[in-house]
Amino acid sequence: MKKVLLTLTIILLAAFAAACSSETAETEEGTAGQSQKTITFGVTPWTSTVPPTKIAGLILEDMGYEVKETEADAGSVYMGLSRGDLDVFMDAWVPMHQNYLDKFEGKIESTAVSYPEADTGWTVPAYMEDINSLEDLKGREGEFNNEFYGIEKGAGASIESDEIIEAYEFDFTQVNSSEGGMLAQAQRMMEQEKPVVFYGWRPHTMFNKFDLKVLTNEKGFFETSSVEVITNSELKENAPEAYEFLSNWNITIDEVEKMIVKIEEGEDPVAVAQEWIDNNPEKVAEMKGE
Repeated sequence: MKKVLLTLTIILLAAFAAACSSETAETEEGTAGQSQKTITFGVTPWTSTVPPTKIAGLILEDMGYEVKETEADAGSVYMGLSRGDLDVFMDAWVPMHQNYLDKFEGKIESTAVSYPEADTGWTVPAYMEDINSLEDLKGREGEFNNEFYGIEKGAGASIESDEIIEAYEFDFTQVNSSEGGMLAQAQRMMEQEKPVVFYGWRPHTMFNKFDLKVLTNEKGFFETSSVEVITNSELKENAPEAYEFLSNWNITIDEVEKMIVKIEEGEDPVAVAQEWIDNNPEKVAEMKGE
């Protein structure tokens, strides 16, 4: 009887161990097979970043992903992408942001082009008829109180603006602030038709609200930008369906600008993004690969 009990005990223990081993293997296999289900967007404090981020986020949610947003300046967004803390940035300006792409080469990648031709650069109101290029500013800095108004420090545009001041030996000081602060100052001066030079870009409602011109230059600064989607290098493997959608992403600069106007007029950004999705079912399906 003791031998029988011992034998039964051994059999039961072996069966229990096998079950545990099988369950562990299934759990490990399931974990290994799971794809990333949370997509985190980096969001810079620029109005042009909001519409594409909201649209892409809503589509990814519809695909079954959880979507999060992290607000930061451009340098911090690229750092977050390189570390894997962020997955996507919808508003990269190339070649203006090429320094970030070079710095984090191998850790981040350009995944798609949103729109290929976005004007950007030092901007003046159209009433300054005799100022049409950067070269026209030389020797006239005093008319502008020796101040050029830019966006936040660390942004690619601010870095390049400092390079312009050095290259042309301008007697300008760059005054940095938020996008809103910069535009508020420019607007105050334009309302009095005073000389003012500041950083401008499309898509942006400033070109809808004011008669502006982007200054040309002979030194190759602020080339026409390609606005691109940047992802961290692990997203393609960790979330292949999300990556495929983002790799097919594209939108027109006019569409983005119209959405920015609606948002600035008080409409909810999510509602504006959903309206675009509802009005473009074929394009959404194409981006999703359906």
